[in-house]
Amino acid sequence: MAETVKEMTCIVCPMGCPLKVTMNGDEIVDVTGNTCPRGKKYAITEVTAPRRVLTSTVRVEGGHLPLCPVRTRGDIPKGLLFDAMQEVNALIIKAPVAIGDVLIPDICGTGVPLVACRNIHKV
Repeated sequence: MAETVKEMTCIVCPMGCPLKVTMNGDEIVDVTGNTCPRGKKYAITEVTAPRRVLTSTVRVEGGHLPLCPVRTRGDIPKGLLFDAMQEVNALIIKAPVAIGDVLIPDICGTGVPLVACRNIHKV
């Protein structure tokens, strides 16, 4: 099987190292361009099972603001982002809301909670 090279920019830290992942089919042969071990780990995860932290907003009833910023407490599989957004878009929360409140305890069956990122006071 022929080797392929996937190029990407590391997003783990502000350095933005240009990474090259050499693959033979589904097998990772080499990772180059990283200046730290975190870059290598990021590259391997990105080509085998990419994950992302989801950030969005949810509607608020009875609050001083109509929307509350939210995020997942950890990363979830990239392939589940659209399904997760369907859950987020269907959610309407009631004020008051505190930073860190768990709004969805297990988004898309990932075991990762969706949490509030702002205090919303009741009006």
